[in-house]
Amino acid sequence: MARRAVKVVLTREAGENASLASWVPDGCDVLEVPLTTTRYLGDDEVASELRASAFYGSFNALVVTSARAVRYVNVANGALAKGAEVFSVGPATTASLYERGVEVTAQAAGRAVDLTRQVLRGPVLVLGAAAMREELADALLARGLDVVKVTCYETVPVVPDEAAASALREAQVVFVGAPSAWAVARDFVSRDAWVVVPGATTAASVRAEHERVLEGWGPSLRERLASLATPS
Repeated sequence: MARRAVKVVLTREAGENASLASWVPDGCDVLEVPLTTTRYLGDDEVASELRASAFYGSFNALVVTSARAVRYVNVANGALAKGAEVFSVGPATTASLYERGVEVTAQAAGRAVDLTRQVLRGPVLVLGAAAMREELADALLARGLDVVKVTCYETVPVVPDEAAASALREAQVVFVGAPSAWAVARDFVSRDAWVVVPGATTAASVRAEHERVLEGWGPSLRERLASLATPS
């Protein structure tokens, strides 16, 4: 029996969907519908905020919470003490740091808070988005470590036009990369659609409102998604 092509929507911002598309099985109908865009702060803005900290030059740990924040590591170098350790959140962040020649002490596979027991020395500098989650900072503060969070970028929602909204409604599989993207998508995604997320943080946001969630991005998704094809 012939099989109906699965309709897949990729919602990362424009230019960031190539790897996702490579994990989609052949024969699927794939459409890009960016639901967020990123506004990056200037290096001077970030450097100014760093220099304003009383701990400038003495941070013993740097936590880079996303691949988008990696571009600011060089800006942050002056704020670090000699021998400072670098921690990352997610394999994409780690890979990006290694590409820049930065050695990573430890990686959290999904959530920043998973680094709580890995970060042993403060003060701790955390680089990330304007809407960074508080769990890691709260946990480190509870252990008596000083924590300074510095905003490097802001994720801005993109309101779908009618064509984009229609694509989301009809999709059987929707890739959602962050809670901010889900906040836009949730009003349009069918309850029968599978929402594919990169890790635990986004999974928790989606599962609070949607039952069908596949967690974990990577090449193995090709086989998992192929099984979703249905007879016509």
